[in-house]
Amino acid sequence: MPLTDSTPVRPAERDSPIRTLAASIGIGYFAIALIARLPYAMIVVGVLTMVVDARGSLAVGGLTSAMVGLGTIATGPLIGAAADRWGQRPVLLLASLVQSLVLVALVAVAYGETPDGLLLLVSALAGATAPQVSPMSRARLVGAIGRMRVDASARGRLQESTMGYESGVDEIVFVFGPVLVGVIAIAATPAAPVLAAAALTIVFVTTFALHPTARTAGHATDAGEREPARRIARPGILLAAGGTFATGLFFGAMLTSLTAFATEGGFPEQTAILYGIMGIGSAILAMSVGLLPRRFALPWRWIAFTVVLLAGAVLAAGATGAISMGWALALAGCGIGPTLATLYALAAARSPRGREATVMAILGSSVVVGQALASMVVGSLAESAGAATALWAPVVSAALLLVFGLANLRGHRAVH
Repeated sequence: MPLTDSTPVRPAERDSPIRTLAASIGIGYFAIALIARLPYAMIVVGVLTMVVDARGSLAVGGLTSAMVGLGTIATGPLIGAAADRWGQRPVLLLASLVQSLVLVALVAVAYGETPDGLLLLVSALAGATAPQVSPMSRARLVGAIGRMRVDASARGRLQESTMGYESGVDEIVFVFGPVLVGVIAIAATPAAPVLAAAALTIVFVTTFALHPTARTAGHATDAGEREPARRIARPGILLAAGGTFATGLFFGAMLTSLTAFATEGGFPEQTAILYGIMGIGSAILAMSVGLLPRRFALPWRWIAFTVVLLAGAVLAAGATGAISMGWALALAGCGIGPTLATLYALAAARSPRGREATVMAILGSSVVVGQALASMVVGSLAESAGAATALWAPVVSAALLLVFGLANLRGHRAVH
């Protein structure tokens, strides 16, 4: 039975955490939330593909793709704050409509006789109007869990499992989103993926906005119940955001250096396959964090799985071919997925009341910032110094993630 404002909160049954939550909010929610994430995963690569075809310039295509990311970075936390203030439903409905129109306009601008400056501006708008489905889904589930009458231990386990599931879904979407772009572009035209993203946005983000969980997306629904916005700047949340920033650095550095490695090695067509090995392993492990014992506290999970990630990054830096790189990335995936799930679980546990969407959006934007920054810096490094040098950038990113984890361990008590 779907969750509404008048639905009594049922006691937790002795069942798997995800199944208990699914019974409360309706199993269809998870499918809607997954598909609603796809448009953004398609836009970055879809814009690159379309602009290269339309303008015949890889440089302009890369720049427009980067502008999408910058637009998201600029407005992501603001959209989350708006959802906390006025509710997710009106914010998502407006964002889905505006972004769909912007994406259609972007196609017209790309293939029209327009200056590159206008193309860059509309690309930034495409990112700025991204509906932020992923952080809002996390906020909804945190709110739904908060309404359940369960003891603290059961709530903690359910929250950890849910953040693991959400991180796994993100991984799946961002691995297969670009694949979907390629399939659509080959089957139709290079502009088709962007138009498909617009259609998916207007249909599935609207459906996501209208789902009953949009009315229960937080513990605080009245302005008087929301904690002050300044509480978002508490050290525990800042450390989690630093962790997601370092995670974004790793994603950007690894993909860029891996591309250079595969190109130099003469197998550029295997880049997506190799990166997918890490993504799939990451998704599976992220979804499994709820199976970990409660005594394996979140701060220690951050440390343990980051060490696994660091080991995989070091092996990747020393890889000599596609096979050794594949094994290294498989190991790295075993670390990155659970670490990301842990970061979101920590942030959810520390979120000020009524500010869940804002906090989740900040963490999501931190990933995008790190990914964009690393892609730019490591791309230049690979071009000037070669792939062998660039492959050490993911090692540095993982080491930074470990530093944030150690700071979290020292400065804050374990979340049980």
